Amino acid sequence: MIEIEGIGRRFNTRDGGSFEALKDVSFSVKDKEFFSIIGPSGCGKTTLLKMVAGLVKPTAGRIDIDGQTVIGPGEDRAMVFQQFVLLPWADILTNVGFGLELRGMSRKESREAAKPYLEQVGLTRFAEHYPHELSGGMQQRVGLARALAVGPDILLMDEPFGALDAQTRQLMQEDLMRLWEVEQTTVIFVTHSMDEAAYLSDRVLVMDTHPGRVREILDVPLPRPREESTRRSPVFNELTSHMWHELRGMMGDPTLPAPE
Repeated sequence: MIEIEGIGRRFNTRDGGSFEALKDVSFSVKDKEFFSIIGPSGCGKTTLLKMVAGLVKPTAGRIDIDGQTVIGPGEDRAMVFQQFVLLPWADILTNVGFGLELRGMSRKESREAAKPYLEQVGLTRFAEHYPHELSGGMQQRVGLARALAVGPDILLMDEPFGALDAQTRQLMQEDLMRLWEVEQTTVIFVTHSMDEAAYLSDRVLVMDTHPGRVREILDVPLPRPREESTRRSPVFNELTSHMWHELRGMMGDPTLPAPE
C-alpha cells in the first residue's frame, strides 16, 4: 500500500521567491493496482511521481510504502521515463540487465537473468543489437524490460509512451497491459492521454493545477482483461468524456472541442 498524505512541494525561483507546485495532495494506491494520474501540463504530475520514487523530497506531508516513510530511492521501486535512456554503447541484453548489475550482479549473471524479460517484450532476437538499430517502440520495450528485470514491487511510469506515434503507442498500451496482468506489479502511471488512462487503469486521479492538487479520483468500471473492443464501450466513452470535461474546465475554455 502506498499512502500519500498532505504532500506539498515548493520550488525556489531565481528572483529569490518561490512557487507552490503541489499542495495538500492525499491519496492511496493499493497493492497490485494500476493507478493513473492525469492533469494539465504544469500540475506537478512528474514531481509527484519522483517523490514516490524518492528522487525529490516533499516540503510538506509524507509518503509511506507499506508503513515505511520514503526518504530516498529503494529497490522496491523502478521508474520508466518518456525518454528511453538506454546505454548506446551496450547491446540490448546488457541494457535490460543493467539494473541488476547496479545491484551487484556480474555482467554474465545479469545478461542471463535478463533473458526472460527480453522474451516477455518480444525482443529476444534483438538481444545483440544496439539501441540505435531499434525503433522508438522497440527501445521503449527495452526500457520496460529493464525495469521489470529488477523485480520491483512498484513500477513508476512517467508518460512512457508520449514520444511514440499513435499506432505504436496503442500497441505499447496493449503490451503493458499483458505484462502487468502477468507480473501483478503496483503501477503508478502518469499520462496526458485520457484514452490511455481509461484503458489501462483501475483508478484515475485527475489533478487540478496552480498549485497541483487532487481534483477527483475516478473508478474505472471496465472488466479485465481489456480488449480492443473496450475502447468502443459506452462506459469507456463516458469516462473519457468526463475527464475531458474536467480538464477543459481547468484550461479555462469550456468551448474547446473534445480531442479526436
